[in-house]
Amino acid sequence: MSPPPSRRAYLASTVLLVRDQEGPEGTRLEVFMEKRHIKSDFVGGAYVFPGGRVDEADGIDPELCAGLDEESANLHLGLDGGGLAHYVAAIRECFEEAGVLLAYDHSGDLLDFSQSSVEDRYRDLRDRMNRGEVSLQDMTRREGLRLATDRMAYWSHWITPEGQPRIYDTRFFIAHAPDKQTATHDDWELTSSAWVTPGEAIEHAMRREWMIIFPTLVNLRQLSRFATADEAVRWAREQRRPLPVNQPRVHDGRVVLPGEDGYEQAERDVSRHDPKIFFTSFRP
Repeated sequence: MSPPPSRRAYLASTVLLVRDQEGPEGTRLEVFMEKRHIKSDFVGGAYVFPGGRVDEADGIDPELCAGLDEESANLHLGLDGGGLAHYVAAIRECFEEAGVLLAYDHSGDLLDFSQSSVEDRYRDLRDRMNRGEVSLQDMTRREGLRLATDRMAYWSHWITPEGQPRIYDTRFFIAHAPDKQTATHDDWELTSSAWVTPGEAIEHAMRREWMIIFPTLVNLRQLSRFATADEAVRWAREQRRPLPVNQPRVHDGRVVLPGEDGYEQAERDVSRHDPKIFFTSFRP
């Protein structure tokens, strides 16, 4: 397991939103990706999964979360406290950035946006959340919802390499996209989006058509092992805990991860290396 970062890290959560899509060659697994605004203060222009920093407001009332409490969330993530906020942050960011709200309505069903009036109401709520006019907790209470934290499977754990301007301690989750909601980028922080197979996304990166950072590429490669969304989510739920911490280092001009040859001898502080190394050293 990689050591913790040497200085304070920002906590973050990300979600791989997945679905099965029927095509000429049968069922294929797709994941939702979106392009960050070129002027973003973090990886501007990169294609990413929905996600962002864990905010203080993500520590909501556990009664608003379905099938998961603080104790079990901490156990899943290997934390002493604050685990549930990581799950909540992933759901909030997914709604703010992709317009998909993983939540149950008053009848216990996943939210259904197939009626235009419902879709319009939640689009307005999304816009208000992005402007900071309403919190996720307030909206959840007022709409009579429970967040579908039970549908979020813990996928992986990444920490930004030492020597970078900002250090992020990020938990990745995976979840099925609701059938009756449509994912779309917010057209503010994010300028475009697409449903793609993991292999297609990797090909876009290898051809330099999309900028995709190293952790995203590695998670795409892991996701590409699975034929269906069910298989991927089930694998995530069955992983042995605690999950390993992935904090890249550089060894002999290539990026290495814990468990790979040269990791223990590798440089922890990667600040002297050209950031492009985190793209050129990736091997599909």
